[in-house]
Amino acid sequence: MYTEDGPIREMLAIATSTDPLLDRANDFMRRLGRWVPFDAAWLALSDPGSSVYAVVGSAGLDRSVTDFLDRSNTARDLELAGLDRCGPPLSVADLPVPVGDLPTWADCLIPAGYREGLGVALFEPAGAHVGFLGLLYTSDELPSAVTRGRLARLAPLVARGVSPIRSLLASTRIVPGAEAGAVLLRDGTTCLLPGLHGDRVFRTGSPVVEIANESLRAGQVYRSFLWPARDTDGGSCGYVRVTVLAATEVPSLARAILLVSPHADCRGLTPRELEVLGLVVDGRSNHEIASLLTVTPRTVAAHVEHLMHKLSAPSRTSAAVRAEREGCYLPPSPRARTG
Repeated sequence: MYTEDGPIREMLAIATSTDPLLDRANDFMRRLGRWVPFDAAWLALSDPGSSVYAVVGSAGLDRSVTDFLDRSNTARDLELAGLDRCGPPLSVADLPVPVGDLPTWADCLIPAGYREGLGVALFEPAGAHVGFLGLLYTSDELPSAVTRGRLARLAPLVARGVSPIRSLLASTRIVPGAEAGAVLLRDGTTCLLPGLHGDRVFRTGSPVVEIANESLRAGQVYRSFLWPARDTDGGSCGYVRVTVLAATEVPSLARAILLVSPHADCRGLTPRELEVLGLVVDGRSNHEIASLLTVTPRTVAAHVEHLMHKLSAPSRTSAAVRAEREGCYLPPSPRARTG
C-alpha cells in the first residue's frame, strides 16, 4: 500500500548513504519502480563544463540504448524540450517541440519501442543543475497526475543523492585546512568547487593546472606539492600546499579536484632547495639540474646535501620519496622543462 512516508523514507536513505555514486544511482533505479510505474528508466548527470550528460543508472534498457543516450546530442534534445530547466515532470505530449525533431526519440527511443515518457530535470536544493531523470513507457497512454506528483516529490531526493558536487566535496575531507578549490574538468579546464573559495593558481592553463593534468595522465590519483603564494600586490609571500585528487567516483564528469591549503610547512628548506628538490623528485641528475637552473653541478650538489640534512634523509632517493609523501617540494613547471 502506498503512503507518502514510505517512498520518501526509502529514497532519503539512499540519498544520504555513503555508498559510491554509481551504487546510489542504481539503488534509486531499483527502488523508484516500487513507487512510480515505468517500463524503463534512465538517470544521467550533467557535466558542469560542457553540454554532455553521462548515464549513471538505468532500468530495463538495452546497452545500445544507454550508449546512444550518452552521446552529446542528448543534451541538445533536453535543452530543446526544456528538460534542463527547473520545473514539473513533462511527458512527451507536453514537449514544446515535435518528438520527431528530437533524435533521442526519433532515432533511438521510438525504434526501441517506447511511445511515451515522463522526464524531469534534477536540481540540488541550492539550485545547481545536477542532471536528468527519465521514465519510459511502451504505451502511448499519458502518465497519470498521481505518477507525475510522485515523481515531482521524489526527484529532489534523487538529485541530492547523485550530486557530483556532493561526491567531490566529500573527498576534500581528507585534506585538512583546505580553503580554496576547483574542479578539473575532462577537457583540462577548471571551474569553481562550490563551498570553497577560488584561487588564481587554478585558472585554466596555469602551471598548477598543467602539473595536475600531467599527473593524471601519468596515472596518479593523489599528488601534493608546494607552490608560491602571492599577496594582493602579486608579490611572493611564502608557499601554499596544492593537492590533486583524482575524481575516481565521477570520472565521466570530472578528472580531479584541486585544493589549496595555506601556511604550508617548508621544513626549513630555502626557495632554491625546494626548487632543486622538485627536480630531484622529477628524476633529474645533478648535471641536468645544473643545466636547467644555470648553475654549476657543484652548487647543485651542495643544495642536495643541505636538503637531505633538513629532511633527515640518508640519500637523494629517500629525500625524493619523503618529499613526495609529505608534499614538501616545488615541482618544475611543464613549460620550463627543456631536457
